[in-house]
Amino acid sequence: MKVLVDTSVWSLALRRKPGDLTHQEQRLTQRLTELIEDDRVVVIGPIRQELLSGIRSEVIFDRLRRRLRAYDDEPLTSEDYESAAEIGNTCRTAGISGSAVDFLICAVTERRGLSIFTTDRDFARYAAVVSLTLHPVDASPPRP
Repeated sequence: MKVLVDTSVWSLALRRKPGDLTHQEQRLTQRLTELIEDDRVVVIGPIRQELLSGIRSEVIFDRLRRRLRAYDDEPLTSEDYESAAEIGNTCRTAGISGSAVDFLICAVTERRGLSIFTTDRDFARYAAVVSLTLHPVDASPPRP
């Protein structure tokens, strides 16, 4: 199964120094490396934008942009955005708030049969009311 990697995981791997990571964070970045090696990673434009936003140094921005260019963006459709709005409405009706990007991630993964690799606990709340597959954070990813 392909895996959409959320900003929270990419940020650990690409925006933080390895020596500054906790043991758990190092395990997460190792799992990301395994997914990359197995060619199972999926990226969408809004996640790319989140990763590149807020970087003040042009040198660091360019370095990160070059690294991310190794991954093509999954094309998004009108149906993805419509599904994201439906998911957002369903969550809000259940008293669960979230961001437009989070709901778009949910829609893309649901429509394409992907799992989400994230450290963001909000996705577990969304999964309580919509159909989502969360990639295990504490277990090694299965090899295809």
